[in-house]
Formats: sequence, structure tokens, C-alpha cells
Amino acid sequence: MTAFDLLSIGEAMAEISCIESPGSPTEFEVGVAGDTYNTAVYCKRILGQRGAVAFASRVGNDALSSELLSSAKREGLDVSQIAVDPTRAIGIYSVSTDEQGERRFTYWRERSAARTLFSGGADIDLPAARISYLSGITLAILTPAARSVLLSHLSAASEAEQTLVAFDSNYRPGLWESETVARQTIDEMWQIADIALPSVDDERALFGDASEEHTISRFLDRPWTACAIKRGERGPVSPTFEHPSTMEFPAAANVVDTTAAGDSFNAGYLAGFLKGEAEFDCLQRGHNLAAQVIAGRGAILPRDEQPNLGRDAARG
Repeated sequence: MTAFDLLSIGEAMAEISCIESPGSPTEFEVGVAGDTYNTAVYCKRILGQRGAVAFASRVGNDALSSELLSSAKREGLDVSQIAVDPTRAIGIYSVSTDEQGERRFTYWRERSAARTLFSGGADIDLPAARISYLSGITLAILTPAARSVLLSHLSAASEAEQTLVAFDSNYRPGLWESETVARQTIDEMWQIADIALPSVDDERALFGDASEEHTISRFLDRPWTACAIKRGERGPVSPTFEHPSTMEFPAAANVVDTTAAGDSFNAGYLAGFLKGEAEFDCLQRGHNLAAQVIAGRGAILPRDEQPNLGRDAARG
């Protein structure tokens, strides 16, 4: 019997949102965010009491770490897989956006407690879950030894059908030792994953695909349990799914902040998958949720700004 529907693995940080208005002093809002954390939060909001979602990470014993734990609990996440490292703290990042909603980030994460995940030895004790989800950022922040241990654990768990491994390559060059290491590691991760959630931009940047069609064709090479390739405002494609001619993914009507667009898509898609929805409905749920999220500011919208998390959330 699985303990969780979704186990999301990675780093959460303190998010400082810089709100700039012409002629006014810059205002700052502090929240909690991180790619796999964002996905966990939005997935839990969709599943509600019918789904158990856990976040696996490490935090410190500072005030921001305490707020992270409190925020996760308020969102209904299981925090039993979050360990406390008294010698470290959580990372911090600031984000500001331009008039088109594009982001500019500054990070302070070198001493992040999450960077010590899986560094204790060869044994990993992760709980059973229907889906175990991680990203390229999760892998990038780990030490090479911890990265290898995690990959081996996930490979064995997937082969034993103990979990479905879901992965988003989410390539951030500055976090990796080199582009070569990133490419080799993410390629290995794609060989392990059961559910593929890449974006065209990340894959082309890392693997040098000549075109979007080339990227999509690479994901036809194996029989995924599920696969959704993100293409931003043009909507996702699933290389194993024959799209009906009536399928449309309208672009978001209002773009304020594109932070967590891909994370929220993954949440909607995985929630639909866990609920047993058809592939088209999973794709639509993910796209609509992302459109709703980028119409607000910050990675995680306040609950009162997000009354509808269903498939039609972004329809006018």
C-alpha cells in the first residue's frame, strides 16, 4: 500500500518578490517557493482531501525554515520527509518582473540545507508513493555522490514497480558543474523516468536540438507511461497522444509573472493523471492552471486568488 499519491523531492526557498511601480518605492513580499515545492502545493490544492502529497527536502533551524514548514503544513503537505540540519538554513532568492512578465532572479543558496540531501550514505529511505517527482534542479543542487545514490534508488524503485518516476529537466546552467555533466545526468534520468514533463526550451538548450520537432521526436523513442512536452503559451504536446482537431490551448489573457508556469502545469497534469483523467483532460488541466498562475504575482498564489483549480480555470 502506498503512503502517498505524490512525493515531490527538491528544494524550497524563501522567495522575495520585488514589486516595482513607477514613481513609488519598491515593495517586497516574502513567501516560500521552489520548483518541486510549487508543484506539490498546487497538486495538493487540486486533489484536496482525496490525495496525500508529501515534500521531501532539508531545512535549517532559522526563522525562514520554520516559516517554510508552517507554509507546507498550511497547504496540507506531509512534512515528515523534511529533515532539519541545524548547521544550515534555507536558500533565498529575489525575483522581479518586467512589463511582459519575464523574470529576473538573484539567488543566495550556497549554504542551503537542501544541498545536503541524500549525502548520508548509500541507503535512501524514501516512502512509497504512486508518483515520485523531481526535477533537474533537484539533481543539480546535490553532490555528485548523492546524485548517483538518488538515481540508483529511483531506477530500482521504478523497475520494481514501487513507484512511477516523474521528471522535469528544468535546466538551470548555473547550478551544474558543467554542461557536459548536466547533459549526461539528465539523459540518464530520462532513461529512468516513467512520466516525462520536459519543456522544449530546456531540452533544446541542453541537447542542442535543431528544432522543436527534433525535440518531440526524441521523446518518441520509448514507451512512456505518460509524457507532456511544454511549449509555453502555445500549449503542450504529448508525442504518444493523437491530438483531436478540436483541441485548443488558448494563450493566457493576462501575464503578470511567469514564475512557476511550468511547475503549475506539472501539478495540474499530475493531479489529472492521479485522478484517472484522460490524456487530453490532463493536458488541458495543466495548461489552464499555468495560465491562471501567471496572471498573478509570485510562484504560489494566495488561496483567495485561486478559487477554481478545475480544467476550466483559465477560460473566460
